[in-house]
Amino acid sequence: MASKKDLSCVKSKLDGRESYALSNGLIQLVSLTGGGHIAEFSFTKASGLPVVNPMWVPPWKTIEPYRYRPEKHASLYGPPVTGKMISGTCGHCLCLDYFGSPSEAEAAQGLSIHGEAPSARWRRTRLHRAARRLAITMEARLPVAGLLFKREIELRAGESVAYFRETVTNQNKADHFFHWTQHVTLGPPFLDPESSRVIIPATRGRTFPHGYDGGALLPSSCDFRWPFVTSRKGGKADLTRPFSKPGFGFVATALLDPRREIEFIAAFSARYRVLIAYCFRRADFPWVAIWEENRSRNDSPWNGKTQARGLEFGSTPFPVGRREAFAAGPLFNTPTFSTVAARRRQTVHYVAFLAHLPEEFAGVRDITPSGNEILVHGIERNQVHRLRASGLRGMGLA
Repeated sequence: MASKKDLSCVKSKLDGRESYALSNGLIQLVSLTGGGHIAEFSFTKASGLPVVNPMWVPPWKTIEPYRYRPEKHASLYGPPVTGKMISGTCGHCLCLDYFGSPSEAEAAQGLSIHGEAPSARWRRTRLHRAARRLAITMEARLPVAGLLFKREIELRAGESVAYFRETVTNQNKADHFFHWTQHVTLGPPFLDPESSRVIIPATRGRTFPHGYDGGALLPSSCDFRWPFVTSRKGGKADLTRPFSKPGFGFVATALLDPRREIEFIAAFSARYRVLIAYCFRRADFPWVAIWEENRSRNDSPWNGKTQARGLEFGSTPFPVGRREAFAAGPLFNTPTFSTVAARRRQTVHYVAFLAHLPEEFAGVRDITPSGNEILVHGIERNQVHRLRASGLRGMGLA
């Protein structure tokens, strides 16, 4: 069992990228300074549990996105409007202060997809050590949006849980309406169509209004009940099953169950017996945008090789940028943006965790935080796997 002696935070390099590696002896989490992406989240070798990183690792060599230069990198990663962010993306990235593409005028000023945050240089501002806790705080300034973003990630001894606290400070003298999306992207070898499944407590959904540039699996602007959608070729596509149709991709959104206060996204690999999940307040993030690229995009850097599944929980249903999103208004009677008042700040909390599930678990039906535990409910009656999570109450997640 991991102890307080195993708590560590090390400045390191990951494939040539600057990063910080946090560990408690049971799990390890690696956060890049370029864009703040969570590139790795896995059990450690010392834990004796399967060491597999569920996070998507692009098949191309990434760079620090703030070092992207069109004359040097556009042929490798695409033009600045997409290539700047794509050059450094992997795993869990933050979309702030918009979700999707910039406007034509914004792109002319050098802005890239998903806002300034995933392309900015983040810096460590604090490292806090306590008897059985370790927390790092990283900060990114978004000068165009006039926002200051801070993320604290905390690990506790003996727990396979990472605690996140994020704060947006509005440095403007006017209220700010914006998008706040956690672009969590998973990939092989953790995900595969045979042994892995996605679990989301969703209700209604709608497919992306603008097709898919590599070949759309799903029709545009089609409402559905989670998780089945009629595909463009006929038949039902099950969105819980990743990578079922090679050569296609899609984007859709799912509204999380309004009867719940605490929501989750999750994926389970029966091959590794590993579950990855995030829990968060529905009041903060009522939407999950689902993106899948399954070897459909042939332009650089995708080159027909990429498999990725995004489970992007946030305040906004679709990656369509500010103008289109704000013009569309609420969807399914649910707001589609976040707000931070003039000269004020807004804070959210969420957790990510890993669980090694026993063989009798054929799948996962539900996840419920309770007191100082997270309960993973199997698909069979009365199946429950318990994880210690002593920080839930302090985050308003219990």
